[in-house]
Formats: sequence, structure tokens, C-alpha cells
Amino acid sequence: MIDNFSILLSHGLLLLAFWLLTRRDDLDHEPPPEPDTEPQGFGVKRRTAQRQGAAYGRKGTQADA
Repeated sequence: MIDNFSILLSHGLLLLAFWLLTRRDDLDHEPPPEPDTEPQGFGVKRRTAQRQGAAYGRKGTQADA
């Protein structure tokens, strides 16, 4: 009987904690991170390709004149 009560009590408290945590407003509203001005690692090639695409008018190719 004591074993069942202790299991019920501990699981009930865990359920109460879970329910209270999911009702918090700040869990759903997280501001997005600011983009790096100078990317490092894998983002360098992608960002430079985007810059070239903006400079040429198309994605990585010069506009026909």
C-alpha cells in the first residue's frame, strides 16, 4: 500500500510540475538570434554566394547587357 502511494504521489507531483511548466508564456516566445555579420565555418560560402547574387542581379551570374 505504501509503495503504491509513493509511486502515485511522485508521479502526481511530476505531472503537476509538467503542467505548470507548459502553461508558462515564455516557453513559446523566444526571439530569433541575430545573424552574424561575418559568418564563420560552413556559412561563409553561402553568404558570399548570396552577396554575389545581389551584386549581379541574379544568383551567382552576371546579367546580360
